Amino acid sequence: MSSSQATHRNPFQDGDRLTVTHLSQTNPNPSPTGADVYGGLQQIPKTLPAQYFYDDRGSQLFEQICDLPEYYPTRTEASILQTAAPEIATLTGNSELVELGSGSSSKTRLLLDAYSQSLKDKTSSLIYRAIDVSGGILQQSAQRLLQDYPQLRVQGLVGTYEEALDHLPPTEADSRLLLFLGSTLGNLKPQACQQFLQRVSQALHPGEYFLLGVDLVKPKPILEAAYNDAQGVTAEFNLNMLAHLNRRFEGNFNLKQFEHWAFFNEKESQIEMHLRSTVPQLATLRQLDLTVEFAEGETIQTEISRKFKQSDIVETLKGVKLETRHTWQDPQNGFAVLLSRRCP
Repeated sequence: MSSSQATHRNPFQDGDRLTVTHLSQTNPNPSPTGADVYGGLQQIPKTLPAQYFYDDRGSQLFEQICDLPEYYPTRTEASILQTAAPEIATLTGNSELVELGSGSSSKTRLLLDAYSQSLKDKTSSLIYRAIDVSGGILQQSAQRLLQDYPQLRVQGLVGTYEEALDHLPPTEADSRLLLFLGSTLGNLKPQACQQFLQRVSQALHPGEYFLLGVDLVKPKPILEAAYNDAQGVTAEFNLNMLAHLNRRFEGNFNLKQFEHWAFFNEKESQIEMHLRSTVPQLATLRQLDLTVEFAEGETIQTEISRKFKQSDIVETLKGVKLETRHTWQDPQNGFAVLLSRRCP
């Protein structure tokens, strides 16, 4: 189809160092807008997809969360990458970087530094394809990267992971390194996780690489503190989802009548984040022709964050033809970064 061809053309053929493609505009069979919200709010218990956290305000709040003292995943993963990046660049060779959920691209800089130093021809280009649902933060991050890395070319893909994996252009480098950092894999339930990793595997050619960051199981107090910070930024981030829905679907959620609730479900080995109604109430989303009734204390599950055992992840990757070549962990063995390679 013409839309697919337009997406797969060389995005840098005109010499620009930055191009941005809005994937929802090239999808020939889009899902009905808001269908996932409509369905989730009619379930028992109610749920909302985590992608609705990330309007521009939500993306800004998440960047603040990453700097909080209680929120260990970001700084722990960054410390691992600080040490591992040169080895990753050596192991993968001349590769373009593709990042799912690029955000501010702060940790990606550690990899870009290593790949920049490994370039044999200093006139060569580094290629970075950044994927995020927030076009605003993607543009801002890309502009800062271009200022700091003269050899860098960036293609921004605004859309979901699924849209991006379906529309990746052929690589211009010898290989490709697909990044999925930030322990985001834990936001997917087991079946969805398996489907996602299968999709990742299918998007890679044999010999190409996948770099995955996962949060490992650890004591409950550490986990719960990370999602209930003293400054209340995570609470604001959670409630902002309702503000996003209000704006996007002409809603009338009263944010003052919901509260943030996060806890560790030991049986499922996952943090659960909810919005809890503090009073009996109705909320309407006019564009979706939907009115939702809430009892006092009733919740909407907005996110899960599963915590893994490293051996389980290695086996799961192996099941989708991704062979783990190297693993790095922090000294406390609380977080892991795994480099796997697509098998034939």
